Amino acid sequence: MSMHRLSLADARRIAVRAQLLDGVRPAGLVELVRHLTLLQIDPTAAVAPSADLVAWSRLGAAYQPQDLVDALGRRELVELAATVRPAQDIALYRAEMRLRRDDAPGAFRYRRHPDWIRANDACRRDILARLAAEGPLPSRVIPDTCAVPWASTGWTNDQNVIRLLDLMAALGEVAVAGRRGRDRLWDLAERVYPHDPPVPAEEAPRRRSERRLRALGIARAKTTQVPIEPWDVGDAGEQAVVDGVKGTWRVDPEQLGRLGEPFVGRAALLSPFDRLIHDRKRTVELFGFDYGLEMYKPVAKRRWGYYALPILHGDRLVGKLDAAADRRAGVLRVHAVHEDEPFSPATAAAVDAEIADLAAWLQLKVER
Repeated sequence: MSMHRLSLADARRIAVRAQLLDGVRPAGLVELVRHLTLLQIDPTAAVAPSADLVAWSRLGAAYQPQDLVDALGRRELVELAATVRPAQDIALYRAEMRLRRDDAPGAFRYRRHPDWIRANDACRRDILARLAAEGPLPSRVIPDTCAVPWASTGWTNDQNVIRLLDLMAALGEVAVAGRRGRDRLWDLAERVYPHDPPVPAEEAPRRRSERRLRALGIARAKTTQVPIEPWDVGDAGEQAVVDGVKGTWRVDPEQLGRLGEPFVGRAALLSPFDRLIHDRKRTVELFGFDYGLEMYKPVAKRRWGYYALPILHGDRLVGKLDAAADRRAGVLRVHAVHEDEPFSPATAAAVDAEIADLAAWLQLKVER
């Protein structure tokens, strides 16, 4: 197969279209998540929770956070390892979960996990029995009968039950059945997940990579390994080079076929966890956009703000919005709009309109 050659504009437009951030809005939330493959869950709500921001940035005012709650309640979407995924995609993970239960080589990233689970097998069995009898339950009502405490670096002190539940979810024994406020409700996986046949373990990674490439449009075959969801796609798609960028890329064939179509862009305000910008190296290579989430930095070292939202206009990432939702005062406080290059009047107007739409969606007034 021949090597495709793409301009930077081609590569950017492939990425924007694949992430459903061009001028054509998707039909609805479930269809959106099926295409994107996931919404990442993060509790920070300086503006709005990330999963809601990602959905709003694609669907606009047609999306309301209750839509996500309802889709999870209907089990069209399910929660897995800090992500929301289409229920039918769980079949791509079930065989891997089985390997973990069998303690197959390489099934866990850290070897202490199987040892710790075995040391607390009685507690694990207590949890399974309690969920079978009483589930769904929040973790706080499940007694901690662990014989060996979780060895924490500080973030997970006194969270034996939560850590064990998370690991049991990785084994496919339990699953998040819903939420009550911020509390996850746990139940037996067999009562939460669809009963679709698991995709064989030797086939599932390839299928996941193909799904990921369809959502990203363009990605590296191999890159930095990260938690939650990989950035790379292996041998999925077709090979390409991008003008002015070193190395080769993998590109979704469907997006290659659309390069002759007119590109219709728009303005969008993105979550800091948005998949368009999640791989920071790819973001620099394709968009020339420097960005990092600064909420963990001291105030004096922040360039763009605590929870700055990347700003997309057309096929370019053009700046960052430093804003915060003050729900008690009823305002969306816009501290700054950082322009990577001075905005044209058309760009400024489009960005201002998107900020106004964000405030209206949050039922807040804009305060600058």
